[in-house]
Amino acid sequence: MSECGLRRLFLTLLLLDIGGSTTVQGEPGAGKVVWEKWSHDYLKNSKRFLYDTFPKNFMWGVGSSAFQIEGGWKKDGKGPSVWDHFTHNEFSRFNNTTADISSNSYTFLDKDLAALEFLGVTSYLFSISWPRLFPNGKVESVNSKGLQYYNTLIDSLIQRKIIPIVTLYHWDLPFALQEQHGGWTSEAMIGIFNEYAKFCFQTFGNRVKYWITIHNPFLIAWHGYKTGSYPPGQRDNLAAMYVAGHNMIKAHAKAWHTYEKEFRQSQKGFVSIVLGSHWIKPKSENYNYKNFQQSMDMMLGWFAKPIFVDGDYPKSLKTQIDLPLPEFTEKEKIFINGTADFFAFSFGPNNFRLLEDTLKLRDHLSLHLGQVLNWIKMEYNNPRIFIAENGWFSNNSVKTEDTVAIYLMKKFINELLKAVRFDGVNVFGYTAWSLLDGFEWQFGYTVARGLFYVDFSNKNKPRVAKSSARFYKQIIEQNGFPVSEVSRSVNGQFPCDFSWGIAETALPVNKAIFSPEFADHSLYIWNCSGDQKLYKVTGVTMWPRPVQCTDFSNFKQHVALVRRMNVTHYSFAFKWSQILPRGDLSSVNRSILSYYRCIISELLKLNIACTITLYHPTYRDIDVPEPLQADGGWLNKQTAVAFNDYANLCFQEFGHLVKLWLTMNEPNIENSVQRSRDIYKAAHNMLIAHALAWHTYNRNYREKQRGLVSLTLRADWAEPANPFLESHRQAAERILQFQIAWFADPIFKTGDYPLAMRNYILQKNVNNLTKSRLPHFTEEEKQMISGSADFFAMSHFTTRLVLHKPKTGTRYEMDHDGSLLRDVTLMTFPSPSHSLFPFFSRRQNHSEMAVAPAGIRKVLEWIKSHYGNMDIYITANGVWDSSAVSDELRIYYHKQYINEMLKASARPRRGSQRSGWRRWPMVPARRGKGQADTLRGRMNI
Repeated sequence: MSECGLRRLFLTLLLLDIGGSTTVQGEPGAGKVVWEKWSHDYLKNSKRFLYDTFPKNFMWGVGSSAFQIEGGWKKDGKGPSVWDHFTHNEFSRFNNTTADISSNSYTFLDKDLAALEFLGVTSYLFSISWPRLFPNGKVESVNSKGLQYYNTLIDSLIQRKIIPIVTLYHWDLPFALQEQHGGWTSEAMIGIFNEYAKFCFQTFGNRVKYWITIHNPFLIAWHGYKTGSYPPGQRDNLAAMYVAGHNMIKAHAKAWHTYEKEFRQSQKGFVSIVLGSHWIKPKSENYNYKNFQQSMDMMLGWFAKPIFVDGDYPKSLKTQIDLPLPEFTEKEKIFINGTADFFAFSFGPNNFRLLEDTLKLRDHLSLHLGQVLNWIKMEYNNPRIFIAENGWFSNNSVKTEDTVAIYLMKKFINELLKAVRFDGVNVFGYTAWSLLDGFEWQFGYTVARGLFYVDFSNKNKPRVAKSSARFYKQIIEQNGFPVSEVSRSVNGQFPCDFSWGIAETALPVNKAIFSPEFADHSLYIWNCSGDQKLYKVTGVTMWPRPVQCTDFSNFKQHVALVRRMNVTHYSFAFKWSQILPRGDLSSVNRSILSYYRCIISELLKLNIACTITLYHPTYRDIDVPEPLQADGGWLNKQTAVAFNDYANLCFQEFGHLVKLWLTMNEPNIENSVQRSRDIYKAAHNMLIAHALAWHTYNRNYREKQRGLVSLTLRADWAEPANPFLESHRQAAERILQFQIAWFADPIFKTGDYPLAMRNYILQKNVNNLTKSRLPHFTEEEKQMISGSADFFAMSHFTTRLVLHKPKTGTRYEMDHDGSLLRDVTLMTFPSPSHSLFPFFSRRQNHSEMAVAPAGIRKVLEWIKSHYGNMDIYITANGVWDSSAVSDELRIYYHKQYINEMLKASARPRRGSQRSGWRRWPMVPARRGKGQADTLRGRMNI
């Protein structure tokens, strides 16, 4: 799998609800319950982001390995490792780089300690360089300089109240042992490793309480003898691969027994082995459990089952390979079983790279940490688990602004929290990987995994905290994700005259204007021959009677549906192209006007008022009359004049029935604008059209009809993707200027476009980055546009994470230099196809929208801060729920978003929250003087 593909994996993660099962934990295959309970359900606990903290004394740590960061490859008597030999002899494979110097932690230990202090970690997992301590691999002669270095490191950690967790072997086998014995394919390594471990227990054990014998033996065996990516670089030598794994298991067990017998009573420490794995999830409920089990057994069970279950290999592993596995004697099985004091687990990119299809199962790979932890719980008898390695990687072009890493870390740790709190997985510590950028094995320096950036070209190797380091520091300080004012629900009530409504784009007037029996004006004779049939009288027609509401076939059903919602307001849109098919008043479709009049009148009888949108285009229908569209549509200023004539007709026909008018719906993202060759010119004319219509109403109808007129602006919230970067904060604010203020500033403030927007585009022009230009209004037009709205109407659906990404090109979505990033920790819902994120390039349009309730409150506060405490109407807010009847996602969405609106209210009255909310609610607004019909607030679904 490519690195690009790996980074996309996190976008497809699904969560499980792990609950009561009759399967006995620890039985072979007991983990299958995790796959069996796989579900698409949006509202399982594991689907939602969890605000909570980890247990007290939870160990927060960071990790590293000696070969990757120490450098000093032959300094002070250090011997060569197999990796030193491998990189020097396979120089071109590693882009002509080695780990000879790397981050040079051997020289700059103080800088590493300062980085640890910055993070505030309680533990540090590091490895001892075996050839630095024993240059030839054997305990015959210790390297005093190497011994001094590790003593200093351990003592320095303890002085800073950081728990040292020591790995004895993280892949840097002394080269002498490879040369003399053949490395891990030799049984001699079992005793040699035990002597090395015994020395370390004896020398450092009075200060070290957590030991790791070997880090991820699967990767050593797999890449050393199958793919050839690790030393000794052999390919497809499966016999050697399984022998190496066999000997590492026995070496680990022997070292554990040595500690158990000689050191545990006095030192009271713990010994384990780090085992790593990928994770796979079903794409549907029809999957082959045996294939999934074989994949996990091959990677994790190979080592975990002998150590944690019964001392022997998984049955599936024995049957799926062509050659016989090495066998443990019965005595060895007893000796190996139970030789780990906790389950040390690695979950990172190295476990996903260079896997065969038999392990990937046709790309069923998943980065879901919570699910694999549940699988380990079920499969290995609920062990105490320590996350010994977790994290992802960035390209080496990313220096300190590793924004994606923040959200991956956030998701990993929140999944861990849910596994602990919801599923009872016994995890006592977490290790972020890694402390520093370093030499990333077969990838050299092309990728980076550190929380601290290291400039390898600088001889002083400064450590600079990345954004992920600052984010991790916050998590440690808060011990997770504590409940805050943002995540906490409030109880209260909206004002008594707050109005709740429901909305739809347009009524289905095309399909059934009239019932067939009323559309035919012929004369009929019934039962003339006694057959009880109607016979048409040829050549005779009846004088057509006036249209009645009952003539419309879907009329009663529609009114009944609205009535059942128990709302006070119903919002829908007229169809401009159908009312005036020629674009002018020469041809008025009176039938459609009658249909609209019937709906509005009948709903008024039920005390349900209608809010009418005059122009509401969709992805499939831009709703501009065809003759006008042929003349340029919104690029032609005459379209604004024609729209004013259309609005005047509607005010005249319906003004006595309708008191809330919206001239346009979301012109700031309107599709005919977005598809225009000159977006700014089209928007310019739409603003003029709106203002003309408002003044027409204000001049000719307001005094008598006493209604209100505005337009609906799309107002999704824009959040800085990286909270630690000023450039992202500015990009998010710029998106709000380009999206909301683009129309709101001319109408509610100056009559002209936002200065920030105009200046930004102008500066890009100066730098030859765009040829776009904002049009200019005349002074007369500015005066006409300014103040041409009686309230602020907005639609809101989601929150977008925005980062700054400079672009070159003459298109609206390039002019603002904003790019999207998805927060993978949030619940999402499918986005309607007609308007995903129209402010961004199509390549960035995501197929899903995030459920981020706090965004609606933030955008309401932003509007108030920019345009004053005016009346605000939320005309559209909702979610796409594919469920036919049980729309739990929609219920959850509205409960959360309405609660955020309640928080946005100045002083919500305390008490039990009303249960009368309905879909698409408007927010509180004060009654204007002389406007008896103005609502105090409204929300539409």
